[in-house]
Amino acid sequence: MADGERARKVENAPGELVGVTLGDDLSRLIPSELAHLGLPATRAVFAARYAAGELMLYDSRGEQSTGRGAVIACVDTSHSMYAAGPGGVTREAWSKACALALLDQARHTDREFVGILFSAADKVRVFRFPAGRPAGIDQVVDFAETFLGGGTSYQTPLTAARELLEEEFDEAAAVRGDIVMITDDECGVTEEWMRGWKDARRRLGFRVFGLAVGAPRAADAGSVLDALCDNLRSIEDLADVHAAADLFRLI
Repeated sequence: MADGERARKVENAPGELVGVTLGDDLSRLIPSELAHLGLPATRAVFAARYAAGELMLYDSRGEQSTGRGAVIACVDTSHSMYAAGPGGVTREAWSKACALALLDQARHTDREFVGILFSAADKVRVFRFPAGRPAGIDQVVDFAETFLGGGTSYQTPLTAARELLEEEFDEAAAVRGDIVMITDDECGVTEEWMRGWKDARRRLGFRVFGLAVGAPRAADAGSVLDALCDNLRSIEDLADVHAAADLFRLI
C-alpha cells in the first residue's frame, strides 16, 4: 500500500474543498448531480451536460497518486442495488458515480479503465476504456444505464478482472493494477477459486479495494469480501460525497 500512498499535490483533485465550479470531472460531482445520474428520467440531461462540460462540481485542491496497470471497477447491478438512501440516491447510482469517477481518475493518470457490471453468475458486461483515448459519451451513458438484475456472484466479475490483468501483464508487462469491488451483498466463493485468486495476486501484484454499499455486514472482519480485499470500507450514507474520497488518493 505504500506505493499507492506516495501522492503528489495537484489542482482539482479530491481533497480540500474551495467552492463549486462547472466541468466534466466525475470524481467531484455535487450530490444533486449524483441524484440526476440515479434517475432514468434525467440521465439524458446529465449526459448532455457532461458532454458540454457543464456539470456542477466541487472545486478542490488535494492529492492524486500516480499509478500503473489498469483500474478495474466491478459494479454490482443485482436487484437489491435499486434500494435508495437519503435524498433518493440509489445504491446503483452511488456505485456508478464512483465507477465513473474512477474512469476519470484513470484517464488523468494515463491508465486503462475497465468497468465490469455484474449480478448473477451468468450475467456480466465488460466496458473497456483504453488509456490515451477520450471516453466516448455513448459508451459512458451505456455503462451508466446498464442494469442486469438478478442475484450476486463475486467469482464471475473478479475472474474477468483477473483475466484482463493477466492479458495486460502478458502483452505489456504491466503490473500493479487496481480492482475496486463495489457491492451491497454477501456472497461465497469456492476454495478452488480462492486458491487460483491468491496465486494470481502473487504473480500479478494487483491490489483489491472493496466498497460495501449500504451493507455493513458484508464488510465485517472475516467476511468473504474482507478476505478478498486489501482495503475494505462500508458506505452507509449515500449522500456523503466524501465517503470514499480517500480511495482516490490510493489508486
